[in-house]
Amino acid sequence: MKRIRFSIAYPDRLVHPLHRRIIDGTGITRAELLLWSPTADATTLIWCDGGRDATAAAVEGIDSLLGSHLVDGADGTYAFLRQDGYEFAAALLETIADARVLFRPPVVFLDTGRVRFEAVGDGSALSAFHDRLAELGELTIERVHEFERARPSARLTGRQRTALDAAVSEGYYEVPREGTIADIAAVLDCSTSTAGELVRKAEASVIRGYVETADTR
Repeated sequence: MKRIRFSIAYPDRLVHPLHRRIIDGTGITRAELLLWSPTADATTLIWCDGGRDATAAAVEGIDSLLGSHLVDGADGTYAFLRQDGYEFAAALLETIADARVLFRPPVVFLDTGRVRFEAVGDGSALSAFHDRLAELGELTIERVHEFERARPSARLTGRQRTALDAAVSEGYYEVPREGTIADIAAVLDCSTSTAGELVRKAEASVIRGYVETADTR
């Protein structure tokens, strides 16, 4: 099983109305389709990287909009939208419906005109989906990963986890730093060189895990 991050630029006839508003300029440079509900109407949760006014201006361009509720976030605005249809082009919906793959949120709409998302499936299904989607727009594969049922933020050994726990408890990550590698070594009852190596490897694993699981940003 693979998960692939795709990026595509559609011709104007296939661009979603919300995305078109973002491309044309509303103060929003990025919108993320986070969640959608399997109801008779199209109920979605979208996050935009702008304020309430800019978000409202962006969603106003959706003709199928029946109602909306905006919620301020720390770094943007959440928009609960209720529509009588998703307004994606029929050719795109058919391609998605026929695909033997599933999609991981979010679907990201960028002011550059590109849409970014991840699909999950076996190699043959992903390949078939790629070929059909490539007929609709300028398609790029950005990343390929193995799909895992559980995606831990880091693959740490037990000893590495213990080292990080000791580092936190000793104030090694406080600002300013309160603990030292020697303090961690004392907790672990090992040499400072061993403690330093454990911490470095644990940190490297955490960073790699973060980069691998960073959704589609």
